[in-house]
Amino acid sequence: MNIIVCIKQVPDTAEVRINPETNTLVREGVPSIVNPFDENAVEAALKLKETHGGKITVITMGPPQAAEALKICIAMGADEVFLVSDRAFAGSDTWATSYTLSRAIKKIGDFDLILCGKQAIDGDTAQVGPGIAEWLGIPQVTFAIKIEISNKIARVERLLEENNEVVTCPLPAVITVVKQINEPRLPSLKGMMRAKKAEVKTLSAQAIGAKEKNTGLKGSPTQVVKIFTPPPKGNGERFEGEPAEIIDKLINKIKERKIL
Repeated sequence: MNIIVCIKQVPDTAEVRINPETNTLVREGVPSIVNPFDENAVEAALKLKETHGGKITVITMGPPQAAEALKICIAMGADEVFLVSDRAFAGSDTWATSYTLSRAIKKIGDFDLILCGKQAIDGDTAQVGPGIAEWLGIPQVTFAIKIEISNKIARVERLLEENNEVVTCPLPAVITVVKQINEPRLPSLKGMMRAKKAEVKTLSAQAIGAKEKNTGLKGSPTQVVKIFTPPPKGNGERFEGEPAEIIDKLINKIKERKIL
């Protein structure tokens, strides 16, 4: 079984800063990590490979520094990695990103399954995985908490708000996973040594045959107009004392404001 895993390098959420002029994330000088949900996707791929054999290819779209995220996946056990990188991709929204990744997947070819994390922690849209499936014209299943493969059929348990549901779909397909599906393994020493020597293959816009009108800002139908921190709603009041005293003070304050 040949599995492709799509990952994203994201800024450490504790260090996120926004450029007020461009309304984009400031990535320079900010520590980056592999999107946590994507680590679950890599682990899911590794477990499927342990059962069915095959090959795991990991791809990401981003600047040259995103190669470091791919090397982490090599250290975890991935077989091959591709960095989809070109200045033409700058400013891509989820529509343009899913298009670009789908073109890269077509270039790589020969896959049975595509795995993605359910969403990226810097955008929280959960749109790229389904978008890839639409561009490729293949089935998609989202929010997977369990995946079983048999006779080219995927049996997937989906995590929903109030209960779970089980669906089946033919392969090839795109499946996005939730964090509850597994616990990502730590890279082994042998894996880290292998990652240092691993080749990160780069795919440009020309290499994947991407149309200029569908990439970057030109290919992005959604635009961020403004990002801002909501203003404080008012001055807070701090209550001190023993728990019972604080509760009485809080109840009296609520009564004064006629909330109850």
